[in-house]
Amino acid sequence: MTNRTGYGQFCPVAKASEILTTRWTPLILRELISGSSGFNEIHRGVPLMSRALLASRLRELVAHGIVVRDGSGAYRLTEAGAALGPIIIGMGLWGQRWVESAADGPDWDAGVLMWDMRRRIDTGVLPPGRTVVQFDYSDAPSELRRWWLLIEDDDVDLCQSDPGFEVDLYIATSVRVMGPVWIGQRPLAPAIEREEIRACGRYDLARSLGRWLKLSVIAEQAERAGRPRAG
Repeated sequence: MTNRTGYGQFCPVAKASEILTTRWTPLILRELISGSSGFNEIHRGVPLMSRALLASRLRELVAHGIVVRDGSGAYRLTEAGAALGPIIIGMGLWGQRWVESAADGPDWDAGVLMWDMRRRIDTGVLPPGRTVVQFDYSDAPSELRRWWLLIEDDDVDLCQSDPGFEVDLYIATSVRVMGPVWIGQRPLAPAIEREEIRACGRYDLARSLGRWLKLSVIAEQAERAGRPRAG
């Protein structure tokens, strides 16, 4: 009998699954689709994945023609890889609607949350010059409790240590509040009204929080589609 490593079927679903459904691969594709290209940058989006396994998965994606590695060492989606964008977003929309994350579950992570939030700052809404926003998550481990967004022009840097500039806005909340808000499982405005998310500092920045801090791509797409939240 032939030893098979795949499903042994000619069905296109089976063939695609052999490539796309290995552990961590959808999350790597999510990072690439979101704009990450450097190895370390991709790894920050999947911090629980070993670097050796990430390197192996990237090699597999290159071998299958989904990703290319350019002369600078950056990873880029090919035409075939870019075509997976709607599929990965669709998986997220399905999960956002049908698989509700428990508020007290173990999967909420301040680092992953902030890394994703960094990509969704609408710098055009912010005033010109440097803007510094500090986040304080009361339920995060001490080493993950405080984060800083350093925003200047169109550049947004995420800092885990004090960058040394005056803070324009302080945001105090918990990961178990901000996380569900971020993925669209609960609305932002009531969380602010109940002071589960507290913004202190420059009034203009606090008032426009919901405009310059855009929600996740999944939350945005779900809202556009008019889809109800799970439950």
